[in-house]
Amino acid sequence: MDLKVRRSTLSGSIAVSGSKSHTIRAVICALAAEGKSIVRDPLESADTRATLEAAKSFGAKVTEKPGIWEIEGPGGKLKNPGKVIDMMNSGTGLRLMTGLAALQDFPVTFDGDESLRTRKMAPLLEALEKLGAKVTSANGKAPFTICGPLRGGATSIDGTSSQFLSSLLFALPMCKGDCEISLEFLMEQPYVGITCDWLKAAGIEVNKSDDMLHWQIRGNQRFMPLDRAVAADFSTAAFPLVAGMLSGSNIEIRNLDFNDPQGDKEVFNFAQKMGAVITRGRELTVNNSGKLKAVELDLNSTPDALPALAVAAAFAEGSTLLGNVKQARLKETDRIAVMAKELSKVGVKVRELEDGLVVTGGNFHGGIVESYNDHRIAMAFAVAGTALPDGEELIIRNAECAKVSYPDFVRDFKALGADFTEIQ
Repeated sequence: MDLKVRRSTLSGSIAVSGSKSHTIRAVICALAAEGKSIVRDPLESADTRATLEAAKSFGAKVTEKPGIWEIEGPGGKLKNPGKVIDMMNSGTGLRLMTGLAALQDFPVTFDGDESLRTRKMAPLLEALEKLGAKVTSANGKAPFTICGPLRGGATSIDGTSSQFLSSLLFALPMCKGDCEISLEFLMEQPYVGITCDWLKAAGIEVNKSDDMLHWQIRGNQRFMPLDRAVAADFSTAAFPLVAGMLSGSNIEIRNLDFNDPQGDKEVFNFAQKMGAVITRGRELTVNNSGKLKAVELDLNSTPDALPALAVAAAFAEGSTLLGNVKQARLKETDRIAVMAKELSKVGVKVRELEDGLVVTGGNFHGGIVESYNDHRIAMAFAVAGTALPDGEELIIRNAECAKVSYPDFVRDFKALGADFTEIQ
């Protein structure tokens, strides 16, 4: 499905759906626990569904009710799935499941779609090999086969993606021996904070240095079943936020908990620096200030916000630096290269850096852009299209990929007044 977008004025109220990061971690905890866990308000999306189906393949018994997933986990001893585990497009699910699979004494093969097969896995696989896992992989990416059990001990991990470390943190407490993890650096620290939050809820103890570069993990721990609600997704909230900045008139964004450890909540502070009018009352309201300004932003803790902030910068006065976010090249696409290429197609001056973008505002016009089947690219350009000059239109190719993290994106934005037309 392609999506055609025209200039619109958006207003009304929108409820932010559950966090993908939280939902996937909830499923991992429930699978690792022995007994019934209750996950409330999970995100229903392609990525979370892929992770839930993988949990079923490993022996979890799942009962789905409106707004609730009841997951009865097998504990540390997973069932041999006897088939390839297809993680579809879920990089988070793939990486976190790999750690649990490495605990088992049988081989597990993981694969996914064409995009997932490009995602970097070698650092995690190498770290698990140091702890006793056996890995078969042609190029350090999916498809690959991993077999344990892990014996414990010391390992090191690349901190370019926080998901590598999170995978170890979910798996190593169930090793027979104690473990140590060391890193030279760590990007995306708030995502590791989310992992630690779920580990604590499941009764797991891990000890870390203040800089999160050294970890000591006691073995032979047991995950306890949990009953917990999934927090709303600040990564998703970035899109109604930017819509409000560009074409909004009193857009109310509901369900946000700014006490949650998600790093992407910082996007709201970034928006205010750019000139967005944000009112925080019982609910949060965003308005178009009429004039956005260029800023310099460090996106290391908020890499998923790069596409949304890049289109906001395309309408700001001056040149905005979106920096220190090299890991954005390792997402569903190389988001730095993709945003530079596609923004250039619609008249925006962009300079690509090794670790970010410099976006000069002005001249955004209609045209055709590619989503590269990346949900955040598709949604970012759809939001940008609402601020087009009168009479112009923007077509986003393969925009149905938004369903990976936001299944109701088109419906919800139409309800706000967005002039979206789906083209089959």
